[in-house]
Amino acid sequence: MKFTLSWLKNHLETEADVHQIAEAMTMAGLEVEEVVDPAAKLAPFTVARIVSAEQHPNADRLQVCQVETVDGMKEIVCGAPNARAGLVTIYAPIGAYVPGLDVTLVEKPVRGVVSNGMLCSASELELADESDGILELPETLQVGAPAAGVFGAEPVIDFEVTPNRPDWLGVAGIARDLAAAGAGTLKTWDIAPVRGGYPSPITVRIEAPELCPVFAGRLIRGVKNGPSPEWLQRRLAAIGLRSINRLVDVTNLIAYDQARPLHVYDAGKLVGTEIVVRAGQVSAGAEHIAAGTHEQLIALDGKTYSVSEADCVIADAAGERPVGLGGVMGGVSTGCADDTTDVFVESAWFEPIVIAQTGRAHGIHSDAQYRFARGVDPASVIPGLELATRLILDLCGGEPSEITVAGQAPAGPSGFAFDPAYVRRLSGLDVPEDRIAEILQALGFTIERGASWTVTPPSWRRDVEGPADLVEEVARIEGFDRLPETPLPEVARPAGGVLSPRQARVRTARRALAALGYSEAVTWSFTKQTAAALFGGGDERLVLENPIAADLDCMRPSILPNLIEAAARNAARGHADAALFEIGPIYLGDGPGDQRTVIAGLISPHAGRHWGGAGEDALFGLKGDLMSLLEDIGAPVASLQLAQGQNRAWWHPGRSARLQLGPKTIIAEFGALHPRVLKSLDADGPMLAFEIVLDAVPEPRGKSGKARGAANLANLMPLTRDFAFVVEEGKAAGDLVRAIAGADKALIADVRVFDVYRGKGVDDGFKSVALEVVIQPREATLTDAEIEALSARVIAAAEKQGARLRA
Repeated sequence: MKFTLSWLKNHLETEADVHQIAEAMTMAGLEVEEVVDPAAKLAPFTVARIVSAEQHPNADRLQVCQVETVDGMKEIVCGAPNARAGLVTIYAPIGAYVPGLDVTLVEKPVRGVVSNGMLCSASELELADESDGILELPETLQVGAPAAGVFGAEPVIDFEVTPNRPDWLGVAGIARDLAAAGAGTLKTWDIAPVRGGYPSPITVRIEAPELCPVFAGRLIRGVKNGPSPEWLQRRLAAIGLRSINRLVDVTNLIAYDQARPLHVYDAGKLVGTEIVVRAGQVSAGAEHIAAGTHEQLIALDGKTYSVSEADCVIADAAGERPVGLGGVMGGVSTGCADDTTDVFVESAWFEPIVIAQTGRAHGIHSDAQYRFARGVDPASVIPGLELATRLILDLCGGEPSEITVAGQAPAGPSGFAFDPAYVRRLSGLDVPEDRIAEILQALGFTIERGASWTVTPPSWRRDVEGPADLVEEVARIEGFDRLPETPLPEVARPAGGVLSPRQARVRTARRALAALGYSEAVTWSFTKQTAAALFGGGDERLVLENPIAADLDCMRPSILPNLIEAAARNAARGHADAALFEIGPIYLGDGPGDQRTVIAGLISPHAGRHWGGAGEDALFGLKGDLMSLLEDIGAPVASLQLAQGQNRAWWHPGRSARLQLGPKTIIAEFGALHPRVLKSLDADGPMLAFEIVLDAVPEPRGKSGKARGAANLANLMPLTRDFAFVVEEGKAAGDLVRAIAGADKALIADVRVFDVYRGKGVDDGFKSVALEVVIQPREATLTDAEIEALSARVIAAAEKQGARLRA
């Protein structure tokens, strides 16, 4: 929102300069973004008069001018076609910065003749987009007069309007707050009603009061449209608005002055004598319109919009033809032009949420939509129409009709009880009751004082709903700098450095995964509902009522969809070989116990080509990372059972498995993700992942004290024995490893699979699994007999698993 100091002074009697006004606005809670002073840019430029203009001796299109300037007589080379003796224009001296050219003038010869300055065009001073020659000013201007004064350049304040203060979208509303803050005296003036000479021949009918509760209008006949007067053009241009014509400029002026959007229809282009306010329609089918087709509107911005049932439509021709999107933008079919003679002026109030949704749906960000979406003062419907009528009559002439009104404006805010002592209790400010009343009344609040106060907010302050809001109003006007600096009472610091067992596991897991080469990802705790459905979620109970984005509308049942999308984004940017992990919550329902903490990891193996081959299957590498991580966080790895073919639907059925403690306690799932799931998330495979449910991992037995136990290091050399067992094809090698490791827990330190063979010598449906058993003596070196006895126990343990020693 922008406004000029002179515009503000139409509503505020003040001696403050622009910087003092900006400071007062900041202290009153308005966020000033910038103060632009065009006079500072024009400071070097002054009025000059060309005394003579002679042909340049070395150039056909240049003239050598003798110019009377503030610095005396100067010889200046000029290429403008309109340079001539007697012309009054603008002079730029050597050293001046010309904003339109982005250059600083230096003294240098132009085709052999030194130019001692420059004569400027409007575009070179950024007063116009383009120019045909240098400026031509009235001959009455005094040589040496500042250019800023000639062009009426004045400072502009640009500030950010918070969504709860739509009254700040009008200069009058800013003046009201500044007056309450002591920056000046508010100028109050009533808008005198304009008496209509005849009933309005155009009537209004509201079919959708939920979209537009009230709509007022009047016809003005015999107007004379055309370019606006210079004062109006300058006022609009100062805040970045382009002057269009008198009728349109009047509506823009009132929108920025009173925060009251209006619209003017060319009455001669309206079909029929009735304007209908209704919802958008869908065709039921006709000769030239297919059934289910939405209405089309060519708006004033030249674009065609497909109107939906959620939009508010202004229509003529007995409600059949849309001529505008209510509160957003009018249609080109009834737009005003220079030849317009009869106009119908609209002043209405539209439901803010509807206007906000319409603007978002169609991508329209007009001044009217911006204001109506935040909430225009409902009480300004008739006063705004009267003010527009007065300005149109003053600028365009004409004969107004009586006002026609359809519907009823929404009721104003209700009063509520307020205790003035609440100001001190909530803010710490010691403000007398009379001063509190003075501030609130200056802001437009009505106060009924008695044993208790009843405060009624004004119609333009629907954001005030209770006593706390009034305390905020008093505090910001009295001055936030006056808030007492009272330190908070000291609170004993909690013991630091102590983590809960779960927190310690999370920290250990994070460090372990980082050491394994995974990068940590931090994603949202929600995802798209369709993505959640792929991972067993998507329940309506977990859908957000007010999501931060359309594709983040459901609490996540798994971390994997977010990691898959993150890996896909990396791949799209040339980093296909991703390894990511995240530790965070998942949501299986909306109950207090339905949240789980999960450690999830994902790799997207796309290793570069190498002469040595593809190397180890990435799935075995992932399993190794998973087992290493489980050991680091204290999971009972030796007791875990590996089950295949029981994973859920988003895992690849032939390349996935789960780790469990019995059939009911699932610790982790891992493997390749199903290609169908990856395709649904627009991700290229393969992708491998694991998910550990941290809540299901038993906590290790606590230790007494923080000291580490004594190191248990063997002083004897270990030895190894290799065994090859024939087992059924479907038998998991891990089950065999665990059985052999349990044959003698005191001596067997490790069991490793180093070969799996299928082929000659092994029956169909069977495989040969070769294992290396590491034996670690503790007390004394083992004899051959002891080693043979241990080997027999190893073979016996394997046979219990259905294995037989390979001959």
